[in-house]
Amino acid sequence: MSIVVIGSVTWDVAAFASRLPKPGETLIGDRYAVGLGGKGANQAAAAARLGQPARFFGRVGDDGFGASVRQALADHGVDPGDLAIDLAATALGVILIGQNGQNAIIQAPGANRSLTAADVARAAPAIGQARAVLMQLEVPLEVSLAAASLARQSGALAIFDPAPAPQDGLAGSVLMAFDIVTPNEVEAETYCGFRPTDVESGRAAARRLVELGAPAAIVTLGAGGAAWASDMARDGACEGFQPAFKVAAIDAVGAGDCFNGALAVALTEGQPFAAAIRFAAAAAALSTTRPTAAASMPDRAETDALLRA
Repeated sequence: MSIVVIGSVTWDVAAFASRLPKPGETLIGDRYAVGLGGKGANQAAAAARLGQPARFFGRVGDDGFGASVRQALADHGVDPGDLAIDLAATALGVILIGQNGQNAIIQAPGANRSLTAADVARAAPAIGQARAVLMQLEVPLEVSLAAASLARQSGALAIFDPAPAPQDGLAGSVLMAFDIVTPNEVEAETYCGFRPTDVESGRAAARRLVELGAPAAIVTLGAGGAAWASDMARDGACEGFQPAFKVAAIDAVGAGDCFNGALAVALTEGQPFAAAIRFAAAAAALSTTRPTAAASMPDRAETDALLRA
């Protein structure tokens, strides 16, 4: 098993409308959808869809949503056997989606908050055989730090999506615990003090994250592309920029998670850093062309086709 994911899982309820509502406003939407979500589960589903089996360690409640999560993971090619049952309810994601895929999300974390170092210990044998370990901030930070430590001890890449960003950011000592950090423009603003909006500011943000302690940083800018910087000598060039692929986006929920899952797939296959980012950008772009989170993840054939085109 080359990829292990430790983190969050939710059961998502998404409502679609022509725009996002204003505070205090009620809108009549177009439709709704339910399905698997949560950054951790989305990343695992993305990796599996792209051809790399992934093990996912998380927690769900002993409830109907938890049962739905287990079935959905299996449907996406991820064995649900590593999910622990918690006394808390399964986490729920409430997603509002407006024009061009713009979205607003509230997550009721439920069992995700119950993830502890004991879950990391439970995952230790799998991490010892992994080539990449994916982590996020929808679970307690100490869980991701413990998983990163085990990953590095075993020689696996520790890839960290520092989202949702805490209001006070993260110390450089925290960023140093991971090999690669992958914030979007909103999260990058929390850590860097400015919001990247274009190629130059994106590259500046990636450089700043490396200066703060991250060995490598990729700042995703949605339709604006992705900027990266690295001080890991094996990567060759120290920084770069990947333009976004042109697609007809309808729902950007889960695109960042798809990017991370695809990045792990490419890097575990031995692709160079810049090529892995290009692969991840293609997969993430495809995920925006269909609704909901985990169900939007593309397969390998269509990702390779977009890269060839």
